[in-house]
Amino acid sequence: MKTNITSTVQAVPHSRIRRMFNIASSMDNVINLGIGEPDFTTPVNIIEAAKKAMDSGFTHYTANAGLPELRECIANKLKRDNDLEVYPDTDIIVTSGGMGALALAILTLAEKGDEVLLSDPSWCNYTSQIILAGAKPIFVPVKEESGFMLRAEDIEKRITDKTKLLIINSPGNPTGAVISKEEMDKISGLIERTGIYVITDEVYEKLVYEGARHISLASYKAIRDKVITVNSFSKSYAMTGWRVGFAAGNKEIIGQMIKLQEHMVACVSTVSQKAAIEALKGPQDALKSMLDSYSRRRSQMLEKLNSIGGIRCKKPMGSFYIFANIKALGKSSEEFALGLLTNKGVCLIPGTAFGEHGEGFVRISYATSEENILEGMDRLKDYIEESIDNLPQLL
Repeated sequence: MKTNITSTVQAVPHSRIRRMFNIASSMDNVINLGIGEPDFTTPVNIIEAAKKAMDSGFTHYTANAGLPELRECIANKLKRDNDLEVYPDTDIIVTSGGMGALALAILTLAEKGDEVLLSDPSWCNYTSQIILAGAKPIFVPVKEESGFMLRAEDIEKRITDKTKLLIINSPGNPTGAVISKEEMDKISGLIERTGIYVITDEVYEKLVYEGARHISLASYKAIRDKVITVNSFSKSYAMTGWRVGFAAGNKEIIGQMIKLQEHMVACVSTVSQKAAIEALKGPQDALKSMLDSYSRRRSQMLEKLNSIGGIRCKKPMGSFYIFANIKALGKSSEEFALGLLTNKGVCLIPGTAFGEHGEGFVRISYATSEENILEGMDRLKDYIEESIDNLPQLL
């Protein structure tokens, strides 16, 4: 039977990440090194706050923009951590995860005929959300030799009279790149000269290593009204399933996002919002504990990977991913990833899931136990030594 599915929806590509997970779900004894979420349980104090909220009757709608107390907490966090002065009543929206904030911001700022700049490789959902807005994604290649860092000079080369928006993700997925202060200075200057808008996705801001420093682009006062800062509780507080994110910035843009949210989801779960308040106001010990674990796992995985013939890894300075170079193995990213999964039961993500310039790389997550990392690296090494010339067909 013929269905009237819109051309816009049909243009949105299926996620290659999900494709790998779907294959893995039909198999036994799989070690998942592809998943992009913390393996830790949400800290106990946050869970207890949610229970208390339910017992106290916080089970109704909130304002479309979110609970006033949570917006106040977010404003305090942004001032303390990011040097951002925002007004909780007008400049902040609580959203359904960081993804909700991104979708609302892109729909507010981009439309048919506009071009949106983003790095390649980058998180695949950006591209899909740009297409849903009717705009055109324009990719800015980031290179291994510069640590996959997005650079102002590469952005500028792709700016046209149709460029409306730039999306920045630092620390980044899938590469773990952290944009340096020097480079952020240059990007700020570029935004000031050109006047384009920026969405900066900072969901991995707490996950930086070896003295790396996260810089919020909106902390540059000359361009503050041009920048929408997006963040989430998912990665920092191991709250992926709670679906709480937020955006902050220009009150006119935020106001339009609040209007859209009213028509889409009304508001974020009240219980989740109460949990998020506790996340920001309560003890922060769990964040340090999780970061220490990620740091150990990162070192462990890098050591193992760089000891395997045919694999080369740049040290990522943020997030919980390693973007490993497999070009010397002579196989495409998808061939390699599918072969490893079907032959050895190790799931990781082909670099092409994140863009054309991800070819020759695979994303490996260390948001899993050290036991899984060690076993996964052993299986990976065995696979390369035993069957690199006997790979299945492309996905």
